[in-house]
Amino acid sequence: MKRKQFEDYLRSGKANNITVGVLAAIGLICGAKSFTGTQQSLVEYCFIPETLTNPVNRQGYCTQEKRYIMPENEFNASSYAPANPEFQRDSFLPTKATRLRIIPPSNPDKPLWGLACVVLTGGAFALSKAREWRLMLLIPEVRNELKANWLISKIREGLRLHKESYTAQLDYEFHQWSENRRVRAAQLSKMTPEELAIFQEQVRLKAEAEARAQLQQATGQPAGALPGQSMQDIARGDDKVTGEEQAAIAQSNSWVQNLVKQTALIWGNQGGGKSWLARYVVKQKKQAGYRVVVLDPDSNRAEWRGVESYHSWDDIEQQIRDYVKELEERLKTFNNSSFSEEQWRQKLWSEGKALSLICEEATTYGDFIKDEELLSKFGKLALTKSRKQEMPLTVVAHNNTQTCLFGIKGLYNLVSKMLMVECLAEVDPITLQPKSTGKAKVKLDSSNEWLDVNLPIMTAKISDFSDIVAAESNPNPPIDQADFSR
Repeated sequence: MKRKQFEDYLRSGKANNITVGVLAAIGLICGAKSFTGTQQSLVEYCFIPETLTNPVNRQGYCTQEKRYIMPENEFNASSYAPANPEFQRDSFLPTKATRLRIIPPSNPDKPLWGLACVVLTGGAFALSKAREWRLMLLIPEVRNELKANWLISKIREGLRLHKESYTAQLDYEFHQWSENRRVRAAQLSKMTPEELAIFQEQVRLKAEAEARAQLQQATGQPAGALPGQSMQDIARGDDKVTGEEQAAIAQSNSWVQNLVKQTALIWGNQGGGKSWLARYVVKQKKQAGYRVVVLDPDSNRAEWRGVESYHSWDDIEQQIRDYVKELEERLKTFNNSSFSEEQWRQKLWSEGKALSLICEEATTYGDFIKDEELLSKFGKLALTKSRKQEMPLTVVAHNNTQTCLFGIKGLYNLVSKMLMVECLAEVDPITLQPKSTGKAKVKLDSSNEWLDVNLPIMTAKISDFSDIVAAESNPNPPIDQADFSR
């Protein structure tokens, strides 16, 4: 029975479509008819002056240009009838209108035509939908198939949108990659030969470190082990591995003491832990007996309680000027004295003149301090003369180029040999923000080898140094241990 009904349904399809088309066409015609012609009667009238008493003259007065038309109901509803606009002056009374003839309506059935349009077009739409509803009532399988087709269409639409989104993401990532390559190429083109050599050395060292880590993982060596060093070698302290002394330094925090006594550069990407390490070093310097002066343009004194700190560019420039003046005076006094180097340094400590300067965000100094000669002189003296005058400088910056060291030029070899610490950062996979890995690379003074070290463990950033007790008068200056000989 269902099959026969379905066949009847298929045969009736053509007739149903013809019926729908005819009803829709008639409905459109009725709609067009409802917008043509007039539904009300019109009155044609004229304003004949009362002074014209002769019937012949009155009849010939209303020429075509003096005739007016308006709806009959409005004409009859006026209490005084329309007034002639030509006689609306103060010295004349309005003249009553004279009705000439009634113009019958050309389309008195306009509402009926409109109603017929609505009924016929609505019937055509209902008839077209009734056929679909009839099919779903006859065959449940068809209804299920229609639902399945609807779901398939939605899935296809979702896949299309996903494809477009994925394509847009790929285009964006490719654009970012291209832009990064362009920016990197522009940065490399602006580097001096010395800065380019430093950059290439960093790339080489990073590649070597990654390759060494992969090799250690493949061979089962412990993290931080040197090439050729086994667990047994580490356990028994075997002396067969070259550089055992430096490996011991890397596995402890003894390297931090070099930052206390020597001029050093702490650098790395944002979030690597540069500022935390600098604060740890300040704590160690104060405990050692140094007078610590902090220059930090991105902070305030509340972040450096207990130490002398300056934060405005005017104050920072003045402190740099005072540092240069003091260092030059010490050099002049020492050169004119009969003290040996050891005696001179002991004298400085006994007089409490051991001074250490901390330069935070040093990369920006050249942008805000316009005295280039002062910055250049400051950088050169700090790198070459500060240690023996007990005025070590700690620079905190985002990279290790000459530009970050106050724009000094011509001292590539000196910069490349100075004590450096690179704090390593990584991107948090959840917050997508840089964070410290707790790891760093240290290059000791006058060495070309970078050692993997662990940063000092700190649970919170140090901002209060007021409870740190300085060491008593230090008659003997700290011994520099650039190579940490045994």
